[in-house]
Amino acid sequence: MPVDKRYIEIMDTTLRDGEQTSGVSFSPSEKLTIAQLLLTEVKVDRIEIASARVSDGELAAVKAITKWAKANGFLNKVEVLTFVDGDVSVQWMQKAGAKVMNLLTKGSLNHLTHQLKKKPEQHFAEVAAVIALARKKGLECNVYLEDWSNGMRHSRDYVFQYLDFLTQQPVKRIMLPDTLGVLIPSEVHAYITEIVQRYPKAHFDFHAHNDYDLGTANVLEGVKAGAHGLHLTINGMGERAGNAPLASAIAVLNDFMPGIKTSVAEGSLYSVSKLVETFSGFRIPANKPVVGENVFTQTAGIHADGDKKNKLYFSDLMPERFGRQRKYALGKTSGKANIENNLQQLGIQLSDPDLKKVTQRIIELGDKKEMVTQADLPYIISDILDSNTIEDKVRIENYVLTHSKNLKPSVTLRISVKGEQFEEHSQGDGQYDAFMNALKKVYKKQKQELPVLTDYAVRIPPGGKSDALCETIITWRFNNREFKTRGLDSDQTVSAIKATQKMLNLI
Repeated sequence: MPVDKRYIEIMDTTLRDGEQTSGVSFSPSEKLTIAQLLLTEVKVDRIEIASARVSDGELAAVKAITKWAKANGFLNKVEVLTFVDGDVSVQWMQKAGAKVMNLLTKGSLNHLTHQLKKKPEQHFAEVAAVIALARKKGLECNVYLEDWSNGMRHSRDYVFQYLDFLTQQPVKRIMLPDTLGVLIPSEVHAYITEIVQRYPKAHFDFHAHNDYDLGTANVLEGVKAGAHGLHLTINGMGERAGNAPLASAIAVLNDFMPGIKTSVAEGSLYSVSKLVETFSGFRIPANKPVVGENVFTQTAGIHADGDKKNKLYFSDLMPERFGRQRKYALGKTSGKANIENNLQQLGIQLSDPDLKKVTQRIIELGDKKEMVTQADLPYIISDILDSNTIEDKVRIENYVLTHSKNLKPSVTLRISVKGEQFEEHSQGDGQYDAFMNALKKVYKKQKQELPVLTDYAVRIPPGGKSDALCETIITWRFNNREFKTRGLDSDQTVSAIKATQKMLNLI
C-alpha cells in the first residue's frame, strides 16, 4: 500500500522579507498583483505581505490585499510581521483588516540582552500579553524567534527555556529563522531534529537566509529533520544575500524528497519570477537555477550532439516543468548539432555544405564576442545562400575606415577585379560614402560605370540582438533596371560593403 506523504507548508515572504532587498519597494498595486498570483497561480499555502507600522503606503497595500483575500476566501493565508509593543501592532492589524500576525521576538540571549536589555522572564511576560490581546481581538498568532540559529549555537538553555514557555501559549506556528544565514546543513538538521523530537505537538517553520549560498541546502536538511513549514521568496529576494529561493527549493524537494509534498504549482514559478523581476527591478542572474535565462541552454556542441542522439545531457530538471523550453546557444563553441537543433525548431533543413558554411559564420561571430540568437539564423542562411548564387569575380580584399571629429571620414581600399589588384584612397560625407568614392575611382580607371544607389535600408533581425547582426539592403539602378543586394554583418558599414561586393559581381 502507498505510504501517505508528509505535507510541507510553504509560506512566501517576498512581499515582506523579500522587499528588504536593497533598493526594492513595491507599490500597493504591485503588491496586490503579486499576492494574487502567489495564492491563485503558484498556490503557496501562506504569504507574508508586510511589517506593521512601517508606512502609510504599507497600510494601503495591506488593506487592498486583505480586502481581496477576504472576498476570495484567502484571508487566513495572509500574514503580517508584528512586534512586542503592547497593543500598537494589534490595533494596526485591525485597521489593516489582517487576521494572522507573525510576532517578532528574540531567539537568542545575545539579542535579548544587548538589544532589548531585558531578562528572559520579562520578555516572556510581554510576549504572552501581546498574544493574549491578539487572541482576544480575534487574531491568529505565529511567533518568530529572531536570531534562533545563533541562539542554538551560543545560548541553547535560553532557546529551550523560551520554547518550553511558547509551546504552552495559544500560538499556531513557531518560526525558526537563520536570521544571518550562518548555519551549515548539518547544524540545521541537528537543531531542528532535536526541537521537533522535544516538542512533537508543535508546528515549526524554518526560515533560511543565503549568506553562504547554503539556503536551498539548508531547506532540504530542515525538511529531512522534520520541519513542518518553509519560508521562501521569489528569486531569492531578501536582505544581504537574500532568502532561500522558492523555485530552487521546490525543485529540490520534488526531486529528492519523494516522501513529502507541497501545494506549489511548478509550472507557474517562471512566469511569476519574471513578473517580480519587472516590478522590483531586481535582475535575475542569467545562471540562477530554474529561473535564470541560461539554465536550460546548452552551449557546447558536444552536449547538443548528445541530446540529439539519446538525450545524454538531460536530467530530471526538465525546463517544461517550469513552463520553459530547452535552448541551444549559438556562438564560437557551437557545433553542427547546436545549429541543427535550432534549425529543426524553425522547420529549416540545409544541405551539409550549406550547414558547414552557416556553422563557420556563427563561429566567426562568436570569436568577435557577438551574441547570435535563433532569430538571426534565417538572415545568416539567406545571406549564405544568396552568396552561393553569385560568381566571385570581384573581391574587396582590404579596407581601412576612419572617422574623426571635425574631419571628413576617409577610406583606403584594396580590391581585386578578375585577378587584377587596385588600391585607392578617398574621402566622403560618411564612411560608406567615402568607400563608394574610392570604388568609383577604381572603376573609372577601367572606364566602367557603377550602378546608381537608389535606396539604402538597414534593419536587425526581428527578435534578434542589435549588437549581433544587422542587414543592409541596397537598391541599385543599372541599365534601366533595378535590383537589390543584401549584406549581413555585426557592423553596419561592413554589411553595406558586403552588399556592394555582391552588386559588383552581379554587374
